[in-house]
Amino acid sequence: MCICIHCYYVDRCETYHAVEHQHQQPHLTDNPTFSATNPQINVNIRTIGAEIQMEWDVVGCDSFLQEQDKWAKLRPGVAVPT
Repeated sequence: MCICIHCYYVDRCETYHAVEHQHQQPHLTDNPTFSATNPQINVNIRTIGAEIQMEWDVVGCDSFLQEQDKWAKLRPGVAVPT
C-alpha cells in the first residue's frame, strides 16, 4: 500500500500526482507544488491473460510527514486506494 495516503503532503505532492496518473485516478490537485525527497516506489507488474497491469506504491520517502488518514479526510466517503 502506498504510504502517501497517510502523508501530510499528499494533496500537493508531485510524486503522488504521478502515482495517481499511473493508476488513472482523479488527481487531488491539478498543480502539485511539493517535490518529495528521495521517494522509493515499488512497481508490481502482473499479467491477467493478455493484459499487463502495473501497480505503483510509494513505500518510502525522506519527505514523509505522517498525518493519519490524510487522503480519506480530503475525499470523505470515497474508498481509500489500495
